[in-house]
Amino acid sequence: MDKVRAFLKKTWVKWSLMVLAGIILFFVALYACIYFGLFGKVPTHEELSTLKQAEATQVLDQDETLIGKFYIYDRQPLAYEAFPKHLIDALVATEDVRFYEHDGIDNISLLRVFFKNILLQDKSAGGGSTITLQLAKNLYGREDYALFGMLINKFKESIVAQRMEDVYSKQEILTLYLNTVPFPDNTYGIESASQKFFNKSASQLTIPEAATLVGTLKATTYFNPRKSVARSQSRRNVVLDQMVKYNYLKGAKADSLKTDSLVIKYHSFNHDLGLAPYFRAQVKQQLQTILKAYKKPNGDVYNIYKDGLKVYTTLNATMQTMAEDAMKEHLTKLQAAYEASHGKNAPWTSKTSVFKKTLQSLPEYQRLKIAGLSEKAIDDTLSVKHSMDVFSWKGDSTAMLSAKDSLQHYLKLLNTGMLSIDPKTGAIQTYIGGIDYRYFKYDHVSQSERQVGSTFKPFVYTAAIENGMKPCSYYSIDAVTYTNYKNWTPTNAGQDPMEKTDINYNLEMALSNSVNTIAVKVLNDVGISKVQEQAQKMGITKALPTEPSLALGVAEINLLELIGAYASYVNNSYGVKPYMITKIEDKNGNVIADFEPEMLEKQAYSNYTRQVLLEMMKATVNSGTASRLRTTYNLTNAIAGKTGTTQDNKDGWFVAITPKLVTITWVGNDNYNIGFKTTALGQGANSALPMFAKFYQRLNNDSEFNAITKSTFETPSNDVLNDLDCKLEKEDGWLKKLFKRKNTSKEFKGD
Repeated sequence: MDKVRAFLKKTWVKWSLMVLAGIILFFVALYACIYFGLFGKVPTHEELSTLKQAEATQVLDQDETLIGKFYIYDRQPLAYEAFPKHLIDALVATEDVRFYEHDGIDNISLLRVFFKNILLQDKSAGGGSTITLQLAKNLYGREDYALFGMLINKFKESIVAQRMEDVYSKQEILTLYLNTVPFPDNTYGIESASQKFFNKSASQLTIPEAATLVGTLKATTYFNPRKSVARSQSRRNVVLDQMVKYNYLKGAKADSLKTDSLVIKYHSFNHDLGLAPYFRAQVKQQLQTILKAYKKPNGDVYNIYKDGLKVYTTLNATMQTMAEDAMKEHLTKLQAAYEASHGKNAPWTSKTSVFKKTLQSLPEYQRLKIAGLSEKAIDDTLSVKHSMDVFSWKGDSTAMLSAKDSLQHYLKLLNTGMLSIDPKTGAIQTYIGGIDYRYFKYDHVSQSERQVGSTFKPFVYTAAIENGMKPCSYYSIDAVTYTNYKNWTPTNAGQDPMEKTDINYNLEMALSNSVNTIAVKVLNDVGISKVQEQAQKMGITKALPTEPSLALGVAEINLLELIGAYASYVNNSYGVKPYMITKIEDKNGNVIADFEPEMLEKQAYSNYTRQVLLEMMKATVNSGTASRLRTTYNLTNAIAGKTGTTQDNKDGWFVAITPKLVTITWVGNDNYNIGFKTTALGQGANSALPMFAKFYQRLNNDSEFNAITKSTFETPSNDVLNDLDCKLEKEDGWLKKLFKRKNTSKEFKGD
């Protein structure tokens, strides 16, 4: 005892004890300060019991397949019961083997860390963090402090962890952890990670897949399976070994699993990527508008980025994939032919007036102009090259381009819009607003209004039949000059306006062959106002021009209105309003709002008129301007349709009507000053129709869609069949004139 007293009286011992006491006192005081909130508020037990985390809003297709999300943090929660046991086992074995034994702080691990890591400098000892400590960090993050930042944050997390252990069961802590822990690619929660990397729910993860995702938690960037399959697979095997070590998995089973190659099925939910980005953008816009009329039970407004809503839509994800594949296949070839046809003197080259005018409309040009720079200085600035991502049908690339180079590249690109709906309800089945949402945000379905060309002609003929004109009324194909409209002379493609042919077509022949001269004559006989009124009854709200060129489709109409009007031909003469959202639920499954199909209140025309027009548009497909559906693409389905091409080949259109699906395709250049070089390339039958044909071929090859592809049109009434049998009209030599067209060398097909 005397020796002990003597030892303690030594100066260096006294100072050492004082320093040690000071350190302990410092830690105690620091801990107390943190505990009582002097370094920022620490969540109380009560606050922890009502944890609220931002949850992504899910966008689901008609079969409740996840097609997209709206989020700040990509988080999608699951209940504990949905987690497979091997996922929990992999997590505990790898991240916190004594999870079920400690109260949030693993003292054994901390001692190991202290002695091995700090005293012996053995980095293999690992860290002392527990799942609960990690959860505390995930939920509340870490703050920057000038001094002792790591220590303060660690103390805070330990306080929160112990309080969480008081409030929650071990199962609840695991549930919170797995729903909030960050995975690679800015993904939060196991469900979002599972959907992103394996395109399946976390409940369906296999043992290797679960081990792969758990393995990424050590370093989400380094072990990202998208970036390095080899590193991720190696880390997966470490997790499997940990499961064996702690008796969660048999060694033989682990050895067998480690021989399997890692296969990921990456599915990005980035707003600009993935399936149907234009559709999802429109859903988001509509959702924000709809939710303004609804409040949470507590009176707060809904937040689409944080409140974990579920949005049920009309889209069919499988059909959408087929439509997008068909679009890419067709546009890739069409773009190449389009560029080749224009050759070296293409309108997008830098020496043309089109290029110069477009360049001067750029915001960057306008900014430099306002700043007072000369034309040469502006040109020099816009000629400076920068590294930028570039869209191409051959594949995206990064290139050194100037603003002028970029403009020249994008000016030459064709764009598109494609829409398919259920004609009975207006439910949107497929939706393509452009060729690539990353580079072209403008939506050609919901935003664009382009001249519709000959796709307007069925409305003219509908008005004619509805107002008493007989299907076997005959008109000469010869051109007529309308002196009361500035001597305007509409013509047919390939026909000299001065030539007199003495050829007459009945209405079915005129529509199926898209004869311009006859369409204008029919409009003139029926009356422009009656045609306008007929289109309005079918759902066209756009003000239509009061001039005979209306018959040739000079009106600019949105795809949504146009397809809703065309649906009437297979919907008992009722137009429909296309819609995309069927139901919105909160995160607890409570319905916030649901939506029913919206059909126009009155029949737009009689059933007789509808059957006549449908027969006429069947003829368009069977023997008219859309006959390549039969001859080139070998489609034998029940299809009616109408092609369309606008003046100077600026727009190509095709409308396909089947008993259970109506589809519109449009192709053109966003710059209206640039059209197709030739009608052969730019006509709707060549530029727009193939996109539908390739889409429908894919539908035909999938028996899941037999209900659509094998459906048939109704049988027309006897009155309709008799009135369309124009061979019975023999008076005044009509029959002779009808067959005269067969002996002429000229064929007047066109748009």
